[in-house]
Amino acid sequence: MGNNNMSPLGPKKKKIRFNLYWMYALIALLLFGLYYANDPSMSKEVNWSEFEKIAKEGGITQVTVFAKKDYVEAQLNDSTAKAVFKTDKINGKPIIYTNIPSGDSFATTLDTWVKDYGFNAEVNYENSSDLTNILWTFGPIIFFIIFWIYLARRMTNQGGGGGGVFNVGKAKAQLFDKDGAVKVTFDDVAGLSEAKQEVEEIVEFLKNPGRYTELGGKIPKGALLVGPPGTGKTLLAKAVAGEANVPFFSLSGSDFVEMFVGVGASRVRDLFRQAKEKAPCIVFIDEIDAVGRARGKNPNMGSNDERENTLNQLLTEMDGFGSNSGVIILAATNRADILDKALLRAGRFDRQIYVELPELNYRKAIFKVHLRNVKIDDSVDVDLLARQTPGFSGADIANVCNEAALIAARKNKKSVQRQDFMDAVDRIVGGLEKRSKITTQEEKRSIAVHEAGHASISWLLQYANPLIKVTIVPRGRALGAAWYLPEERQITTREQMLDEMCATLGGRAAEEVFLGRISTGASNDLERVTKQAYAMVVYFGMSEKLPNLSYYDSTGQEYGFTKPYSEETAKLIDKEVSQIVNEQYERAKSILREHAEKHAKLAEVLITREVIFAEDVEQIFGKRPWISRTEEILQDEEAAKKEEEAEKDKEEKPGSTATAGEEKSQQAADSATSAPQPQAEEKKENEKDNPESGQ
Repeated sequence: MGNNNMSPLGPKKKKIRFNLYWMYALIALLLFGLYYANDPSMSKEVNWSEFEKIAKEGGITQVTVFAKKDYVEAQLNDSTAKAVFKTDKINGKPIIYTNIPSGDSFATTLDTWVKDYGFNAEVNYENSSDLTNILWTFGPIIFFIIFWIYLARRMTNQGGGGGGVFNVGKAKAQLFDKDGAVKVTFDDVAGLSEAKQEVEEIVEFLKNPGRYTELGGKIPKGALLVGPPGTGKTLLAKAVAGEANVPFFSLSGSDFVEMFVGVGASRVRDLFRQAKEKAPCIVFIDEIDAVGRARGKNPNMGSNDERENTLNQLLTEMDGFGSNSGVIILAATNRADILDKALLRAGRFDRQIYVELPELNYRKAIFKVHLRNVKIDDSVDVDLLARQTPGFSGADIANVCNEAALIAARKNKKSVQRQDFMDAVDRIVGGLEKRSKITTQEEKRSIAVHEAGHASISWLLQYANPLIKVTIVPRGRALGAAWYLPEERQITTREQMLDEMCATLGGRAAEEVFLGRISTGASNDLERVTKQAYAMVVYFGMSEKLPNLSYYDSTGQEYGFTKPYSEETAKLIDKEVSQIVNEQYERAKSILREHAEKHAKLAEVLITREVIFAEDVEQIFGKRPWISRTEEILQDEEAAKKEEEAEKDKEEKPGSTATAGEEKSQQAADSATSAPQPQAEEKKENEKDNPESGQ
């Protein structure tokens, strides 16, 4: 190491590094000098004889005696000061001072001056010490220095590491390695099999790169996790950090944003510099839409946009002339539609991994993960919980499990039961139950008629969502609520949308048909129906007069200053929407008039019990003639379980038991095959009786 410092001209001299505290010391000395250089007072030390002469002549206006120090200080009048200081200009308070034998002897001298010479100056006695004088003299400067150092420390803590404001352009990424605190693995990620497979491949490449490079393959430079909030994008990144045996940099898109110009781009450069030093490694940028928004959409047009400069630097670092071999970029966002196209192209983010809301089987797996540390009893059915939570994300399911545990603890239970989970789902979906809210009997009956209208029509229509529970107990901002089990379908037909709209309008229709008046309780229903009708006409092209036309821009790249259709088309859209809603409203009233007695029974049960379930509706209206897609899946699963049990019985107990198992499985298969036939017949009969039932 010593040879590196040698040169032909001799050993190199060590450079003196600049320290910020030198600047503080220089400023303190400067202020100290200015304080004494610009002292407004004039002071001079004189001997006792001269002091006594000035006092006898009446040139002193005020005397201050410091008894402990045997020291006296006197303030002169202007005429005497000009003679003593030999100047015509007097600045501030002219002061002379001298030493005295003692305070007592000086008091005697003062009495003599008063009697003999008419000395009439003001006399003050002070017992101050040297420390007091030092504090009064240097105290302001010391306080200023301490305050300056305090501000410097604060700037150091807020400046992104050592160096304070001089290091503000450094990246704030957290570094995780194999010995770090992140212990999340892929076993903790449930229900994301396809997305997990894509991410596992990246981790596998870092662990065993030869497996891919031998065939000429290259690992993707970047992968973008896209999906709704709470679906597990950040959890996947945590699992990568826990599984990969390489350095893992984690930061948010907002960490690049700063009030200073050029800081964002500087942090991007510093991040990739650190990543190249640690390569191979993974860089994870959460909520990348904070800096990756499409350029040219800034409202302050024509101004220098710091965010765009940061994005430009990020684009250059991800796929520029510089080499980034061994650095893999992971990013997550739920706003992929607003990201810049240059950021999404191949070579930067080669893969877009969609993390969607979990389906039924995925929700089961997620519940099993979150129930590991929850004490549950035998009444808890994971399959039922998965069916009761359609549209829930992984974060929502975790919240359900936690809320159920809190409800059970509030009731002093030793384990979490099925009812606790049901209450937790109701609490999250509908809000807090408010039994103390005051409602009159007339309002209660109106709410019951309204909710019974929803329940009746949803039970009688083929494509309406199956009913689970109806209540007239106020929850959140709603006076009543109904829980349904929506079908988990990938596409929706026009008939399905119309049936859902008709069921949603059932509450308002029931009020008009059976009460003869309407109320404001249907405001949320009308809002949903209106939005759905506009979507049918404007987005999905499902209207008769505007078929196969969509005015929706899914890319989000247009400015949207004007509507993409004329005023005449806008009038036609409004007319079509109004016609669709009115048709379904009249259809709902027609169905309710046809089943008025059953609706009245359901409303009375609801008023009496306040909460009813699907079994109560089935007792009044009979068995629902249609089954949903979810129910078909469950029936298939039950049939598969029965077949597995029958095969096990065959293997374990041959002979007569096997024959019995075959008979059971055959019966299950026969029932499964024959079940749809009467439903189809009932459907045909209904279509003959009522032509509108098939719509």
